[in-house]
Amino acid sequence: MGYIGQPVKRFEDPRLVTGRGSFVDDIKLPGMLHAAVLRSLHAHARIRSVDVSAAHTLPGVVAVLTGADIVGVLQDIPTRAMAAERAVDELHAPEHPLLAKDKVCYVGQAIAVVVAHDPYVARDGVDLITVHYEPLSPVLDPLEAVREDAPIIHEATGTNVAMRVRQRAGALEGAFAQADHVICQRYPVPRLAPAPLETRGVIAHYQPEEHLLTVWISTQAPHRVKSYLSRLLNRPKETLRVIAPDVGGSFGVKDCIFPEDVLIPFLALRLRQPVKWVEERREDMLAYHGRGQSLEVEAAVRRDGIILGLRVRIVADLGAYFLLTTSSAPLNACRRITGPYHIPAINVELMGVMTNKTPTGAYRGTGSPEAAFCMERTLDLIAQDLGLDPAEVRRRNFIPPDAFPYQSATGLTYDSGRYAQGLERALELVDYAGWRDKARQRKPDEPLLGIGLATFTKSSGAAGEHRIESARLTIDPSGHITVYTGISPHGQGSETSFAQIAADALGVNPSQVRVRHGDTAIFPSGEGTSASRGLIVGGSAVYAVLQEAHQRLALLASQLLTCPAEDVCFQDGCVFNRQQQEAQLTFPQLVAAAYSGELVPVGVDIGLDFRGTYTLPGAPISFGAHAVVVEVSRETGEAKILKYVGVHDCGRIINPRLVEGQIHGGIAQGIGQALTEGFVYSREGQPLTGSLLDSRCSGQCGVGRAFQLRCAPYRYAAHRREDMACHAGRAPLARSHP
Repeated sequence: MGYIGQPVKRFEDPRLVTGRGSFVDDIKLPGMLHAAVLRSLHAHARIRSVDVSAAHTLPGVVAVLTGADIVGVLQDIPTRAMAAERAVDELHAPEHPLLAKDKVCYVGQAIAVVVAHDPYVARDGVDLITVHYEPLSPVLDPLEAVREDAPIIHEATGTNVAMRVRQRAGALEGAFAQADHVICQRYPVPRLAPAPLETRGVIAHYQPEEHLLTVWISTQAPHRVKSYLSRLLNRPKETLRVIAPDVGGSFGVKDCIFPEDVLIPFLALRLRQPVKWVEERREDMLAYHGRGQSLEVEAAVRRDGIILGLRVRIVADLGAYFLLTTSSAPLNACRRITGPYHIPAINVELMGVMTNKTPTGAYRGTGSPEAAFCMERTLDLIAQDLGLDPAEVRRRNFIPPDAFPYQSATGLTYDSGRYAQGLERALELVDYAGWRDKARQRKPDEPLLGIGLATFTKSSGAAGEHRIESARLTIDPSGHITVYTGISPHGQGSETSFAQIAADALGVNPSQVRVRHGDTAIFPSGEGTSASRGLIVGGSAVYAVLQEAHQRLALLASQLLTCPAEDVCFQDGCVFNRQQQEAQLTFPQLVAAAYSGELVPVGVDIGLDFRGTYTLPGAPISFGAHAVVVEVSRETGEAKILKYVGVHDCGRIINPRLVEGQIHGGIAQGIGQALTEGFVYSREGQPLTGSLLDSRCSGQCGVGRAFQLRCAPYRYAAHRREDMACHAGRAPLARSHP
């Protein structure tokens, strides 16, 4: 049987759900020390002095590290260089210090690290450090931050505007001159904390006899961590090994380089002992935020609901410093603002502003949800103001199927799409007309009833170096298959899906395939898992090396079966001539022959070891349509989800179970952000959402009701790319049938 498209249960789950997983905090090393971090209590202040004498004298404390100790020893995180790789018109990104020296710029910024024999002693040592602050006025509102009289957060840049981007296309002035109606609206998208189940953690162990520094870290990209550690610690890459063990979720936060990622290895080198740091939940809530944008839109519209042009102003609250992905979300929102709609003229202005808040970065969808929210609300307002059906407004503005490949006004190339058909299926499944009739018939003493629609596009696979991924496949003499990948999963189920790809190509059971990842010592390169690239790029790299393996094995089998190589079939652990099926070999017999020098053709290497790379030719853009029926209490405002439908263009599905898991997660997080989540600060810049109790993450707001849904089993792409293993990763997807 073929395994691609089958709902195979995740191979990872038995060990994870029974507590046999190995996360960073599960790792114990002999003589291991523990670190704790002193963090700023102020949003904006000068540091007049840091007194660590009391911490030094605490029994059990081994070392205390401050910003003064690393001047000239460790460089700042090169966030400006990271941001400069992006296409921006202006850039004034500050450098990101590992430890604050003269100034703190947000509550939670690292000031000092205490290392002790016990984690509780390390925390006690932190409490003994005395910092004398000179408080400064915090800058919290991005619009206030750009005023001429606003305090400058980073004097070296001379401005609080960190980045500007402008995109223009089409005859916008003419569009507004011809418009019958103009819609104006601002859409705030609040900050939130990603809050993965496992917080960040780092363990570093230096072995001087081998001149090897090994780092265990909860990350999406161990090879990238290795590259930055080599640069920041000034060590050759061959003296570094980075391991990502089981990783308990991320949603973008573990795709960056943080101060602790560098400081803990530095301390292990200095102390010649293993050092461990695991983030507390409150630290996690203060270390990294997603979203945090305000999108202001003016839409020039005809009376029939057709959009003629858009003016969009995006103000992004970037926080106090740049992280690796800080610029990604606002830039993506800028480029993806048009979604599945034909917008002939547009002017988008993006302004990224520094504030005295936690730095922001990529969070599930990385700018796409912000853009989709803005466009979908605008379409609803168009329908409301013009007295039109919201579904009809969408139909009239969709990019038509015969326009693909389509170039958007913001420069994106859309490879395929039949958006109207996807929307129609969602309307059918949710019973759109029926629920609208029920809403109109609601009595004043009954709860309000609403039917919401949203259609969107999602670019996957990222750009630049992220479009390239490597893979390796080995088959040992007994027939056991091992796949090596630079993809480093954190919940995607890659061990299962990659095994399915290999099993399908070689006609064996997926249980015979072992997938190895997350260790720079076993595989030399990899861009990690982010930007929905896990299967679409990493899986395609695996598929590419499998084609080479299949070709060589088929050639060898053709000699043993005396038939053309194209007639060799791999199925159910056997290899046979499809024209004469009684003549067959077992897969282990064929593999054994591959290790026999007598049978291997001249010019072909003995053994089975295949390596290759895959380059995504362009980021494909999928689409989806969601519909929801919501009941709202007139007295309390409580929202109750009555029905939820999602229709998605999935491309080629490897495993429907994994796909449905992505749908459920995406919907849950969307509901959480829509109804309960948000990160709030006081006027002094103090976080008022410092715990999960305050944050009300999606799992805490009754979203289990949302899972009583039907995932629409359809795909509506104008054409398919069959070389791609799957369209998967972080985008919520649905099951697909012809």
